[in-house]
Amino acid sequence: MRVFYGFYLDAARIALQSIFAHKLRALLTLIGIIIGVASVVLVGASINGLNTFVVDTISKLLGSNHFMIARIAAVGHLTQEEWEKMMKRNKVLDWEDLEWLKYQCTLCTEVGAESFNSVDLKQEGQEIFGTAVIGSTANVAEIEDKTISEGRFLLPHEVEHSMLACVIGAEIRDKFYPGLNPIGKTIKVQGAPMTIVGVEAARGSFLGGSLDNNIYIPLTTFERIFGRRNSIQLHGKSLNREMFESTVEQARVAMRNRHKLKGNEDDDFGLVDVQQVNNQIDQFTGSIALVVTPITCISLLVGGIVVMNIMLVSVTERTFEIGLRKAVGARRRQILVQFLIESSILSSLGGVLGLLVAAGIAGLIRTTTSIPMTITISYILLALVVSGGIGMIFGIYPAYKAAKLDPIIALTKN
Repeated sequence: MRVFYGFYLDAARIALQSIFAHKLRALLTLIGIIIGVASVVLVGASINGLNTFVVDTISKLLGSNHFMIARIAAVGHLTQEEWEKMMKRNKVLDWEDLEWLKYQCTLCTEVGAESFNSVDLKQEGQEIFGTAVIGSTANVAEIEDKTISEGRFLLPHEVEHSMLACVIGAEIRDKFYPGLNPIGKTIKVQGAPMTIVGVEAARGSFLGGSLDNNIYIPLTTFERIFGRRNSIQLHGKSLNREMFESTVEQARVAMRNRHKLKGNEDDDFGLVDVQQVNNQIDQFTGSIALVVTPITCISLLVGGIVVMNIMLVSVTERTFEIGLRKAVGARRRQILVQFLIESSILSSLGGVLGLLVAAGIAGLIRTTTSIPMTITISYILLALVVSGGIGMIFGIYPAYKAAKLDPIIALTKN
């Protein structure tokens, strides 16, 4: 056993001596592996960062343990045909549906509603375009886990009595009231003077659209201003993650009963929950990884070819050494293993350096931009295993060529 380990230790020592004896050549060889490994890890970090960014943004939009029932609600893109089919089949949701769901969904901790419209806001010569006016019930802040940075959210009696109160987004506050306290001030929505009672904390942007250009008003006030023609959205929340699926299913059954649907009939409403969205995001980023990761691995393949080329040069240069070792009793297998170890060490060293380069670049991107870069253990293992494997695979031919050299011929080539 000691002889066995001693052979491999000696082989590793000789391999390192050979590598450090030709530092510049080894460095030039490693560049291909370093670039390949860094590319794979950075692509993986970007994909995981994208997933994290989108999931975090969706959480800001929807909150945790939250689901939504609407006339049309779907995860992913709808074709024109699917849209038209839903418009014909699905029913408009109203206050009676809201009251029904409140009564029937016993697992729901909260059930609320929202409705949407878009307006342009003007205030003392300043103007904001495309502001989302959201008619809400008072409990939407709890359902969607909203953070109010100043003041408060809407109160139940303000919704009940259609009061002219509102909560504005951070973008509106910064545009109309820079450096001022907006609480108690008045802003007009479609000519209606709304008293500001709160400011929502800044949430940033998503897919190029601002999440802070919003104004929340009581749902009853919203319907007075814009009419009751549009369907409302019903929002529910479960007690915890463990009860989420059963809560959503109870809400779904309740709405089917409300609309008198039979067992084999499709839902005439749309239902979306946070988990569905997260699953869709995982599928999307997974598809990107399946396409992009193999492409970046091509650079590792190129690096492997460079390793094979350098090992062939090494075999040629060390022909006398190989012949001498075989002449004193070294077996073919030992020569073969010697060169395989050398090519594997060379590639693995490139993998480690590539990983360090990727970590440095990812850290730089994280500190200088808002782009999240998440290096996961799976991509680290992939990069190291692939780089080491490339050394083994592309070192086989040079090692085989060295192992089959005739010692007499090899000694005469000195």
